Amino acid sequence: QVQLVESGGGLVQAGGSLRLSCVASGSIFRYNDMAWYRQAPGKQRELVASVTIGGTTSYGDSVKGRFTISRDGAKNTMYLQMNSLKPEDTAIYYCKLLGVGAWGQGTQVTVSS
Repeated sequence: QVQLVESGGGLVQAGGSLRLSCVASGSIFRYNDMAWYRQAPGKQRELVASVTIGGTTSYGDSVKGRFTISRDGAKNTMYLQMNSLKPEDTAIYYCKLLGVGAWGQGTQVTVSS
């Protein structure tokens, strides 16, 4: 059973930064593409960014130029560096192991204006 554990969320003022982490149990991390999603209250879950096994990244239009996704195979960990945060970035952020469709429990990010 794959387990994904997110951390790093919190409350930050607009313009600030946060770094999210997602740790995966076991070695399955190394063989799967991964992604960050987010879900704001009353809205559908949306794709924020993804990273392939080889390190190729892609981003949603709303976060391009502000967020950076990365992964560390040695630590079974994926990161999301979030800069220039805006109130509309407020959401629960989830990591997902794309090959097996496994989700983490989510971490809350709140950006105050």
